[in-house]
Parts: sequence; C-alpha cells; structure tokens
Amino acid sequence: MRVFSRVIEQGSFAGAARDLNLSPAVVTRLVADLEEHLGARLINRTTRRLSLTDTGENYLERVRHILTEVEEAEALATAATSEPRGHLRVLCSPAFAVHQIAKMLPRFRALYPRVTLELSVPGPVETVDENFDVSIITEGRRALDGSFVARRLARSEVIACASPEYLDKHGRPQHPRDLAKHEAMLPNFLHELTFHAVNWNGEDSATESVTLPVPRPALSTIHTDTMYAAALAGMGITGLPSFVAEDALLENALERVLPQWHMLTTTLYAGMPTRKHVPARTRAFVDFLVQTFGGEDRDPWLLAAGCETQRRGAPEKVVEEVQGSLGFAS
Repeated sequence: MRVFSRVIEQGSFAGAARDLNLSPAVVTRLVADLEEHLGARLINRTTRRLSLTDTGENYLERVRHILTEVEEAEALATAATSEPRGHLRVLCSPAFAVHQIAKMLPRFRALYPRVTLELSVPGPVETVDENFDVSIITEGRRALDGSFVARRLARSEVIACASPEYLDKHGRPQHPRDLAKHEAMLPNFLHELTFHAVNWNGEDSATESVTLPVPRPALSTIHTDTMYAAALAGMGITGLPSFVAEDALLENALERVLPQWHMLTTTLYAGMPTRKHVPARTRAFVDFLVQTFGGEDRDPWLLAAGCETQRRGAPEKVVEEVQGSLGFAS
C-alpha cells in the first residue's frame, strides 16, 4: 500500500523506487502483487504516463487514510517506548515497599510526572511475575531461577538489633551465646541461628562460626514490621534486614547487636519479564532504583548507618579498608 501510494505521488515506478530506495523491478512487482491480491487493476500503464483506474482512485483515497492511521499508531507506540509515561505495575515485598520504595516515590514522581504507579505487596518475592512490569526480588538461600532480566540493586544483611533502652537494662551481648539470656523475636520457621565472624590474626584471618538452637522466642511472627515495631518498643532483640532497620539505626532508635558477627546476606534485584520492547516508564523506574540503591555488591543501608560488619580485632586502619567489602554466605 505504501509503495502504491508513492508511485502515484511520484508519477512513475522509477521515481517511487528512488524515493523508497528500492529497485524499479521490486516496486513494479509489489504493485502487481497488490493488484493480484485485490483482483482489480489499479493503474493504467502506458509508455509515457501512469493513470489511475476508477477502482484505483477510490482505493488510493482509502489507502492514504489507512496509512495516516498506521503512522499515528506507530508514533504512539514509539512514544510509549521513548518517553516515560503511562501506568507502571510493580511487585514488591511489604517491608521493602514500606521502608524504601515509599520514601523514594516523591523523587521519582518529580522526575517523571506522567508515570503513575501501582504497587502490589502480597508477601516475599523470589521470582519475576509476568503480570507486573517490574518485580523487586530477593535472592537469599536459593539462587534466582527463571527466564527473565534482572538488575542488581544492592546487598542487604539481616542484622541483630534492639532498642538502646532494652540493651541498657539487660546488657549488650558480646558473643552469640549471650543471646540465650535475652528476650528474642524471631520468625517461627527458624530452628537454629548461625553466626559467622572473621577474626583478624596479623596478616591472616580465620572464620569462626557459631550455631545456636532457637529457644522459644518471646514473640514469633513472619511479619517483619511487627518485629520491627516490637524492637522499637523495647521488647527484645530481633533480626531485621538492613533496609528495614536503616532509619531507626540512623536515629539511634535501634542499635546493632554483635556488629562483628554476620548472620545472613540477601541480594535485591529489579526483575523484568523480557528485554524486548521495554516501555520507557519501565526503563526509567529500574534505572532510578539502581541509581538510588547503588547497584553494587555492598550494603548501602549499613554503610549509611555506620555499622557495617567488621573483622574482629582488626587494627583501625584495616577496619577502614575492609568496611563495605565483607559478606559471608550463610
């Protein structure tokens, strides 16, 4: 249809061929194929000029209208993939949504005012859901599995913490075994806790691990924010992802317990179902998350709070060098 319309505009098959960067033979064949498909002659051909048949005139009028609609549709689709606009559906865990995504949204909205966002927070997210544009997934004890595109946002440690008031009253543990004397708040699926520490011995280092049975906790729940609120209220010691504890650590409402011992590391990713035809709004949101959280294999939340996991007994200058680089697989 485009070739037929261009032949009429140029007044010749050769002119249309030059304009479309095609050979004259290809242009002639395409018009012939179109006439055969329609079962009607569109152009009267003579050695000197071309003229439309009555059917050709009527067809050309409709063709020009159709081509205009097609161009407008293509322009709309192109805009959707080049300009951040439209509705974005995001799947995320409740804790990350509450403690990180929510406070970042005003800045994203200011950058991209034509993007609206729907945030779904049903529970933990371990793989990409094709019903969402972006899934913020967590890799912990199990490696990521599935066919999707994922960009790393950051690493997050699960740390032991409690309110300063609780620790002032009950004491600050110096070793994981000291936790047996304290009130604990833990998810009910845990049966044991393993702590790791790297001890500095001159030029060498040795890893020490301690595994403890989990006593009946004062509070058991899989709801992270309930343990967070109870810790703030001074109920006891709990384990929280660093991205949950960050603000409370910065405000001294919570204090990290056993800062030279490591429990568990997770890595957060922004996952998309496919790499093809990704709308600009999706690319903009994922780029925004990577820029916000760093995209590196380190914990930006513990770094901001000044309580990254350190080697025990390391000289001060060595501690400065290794901060932000330690992470031990649990």
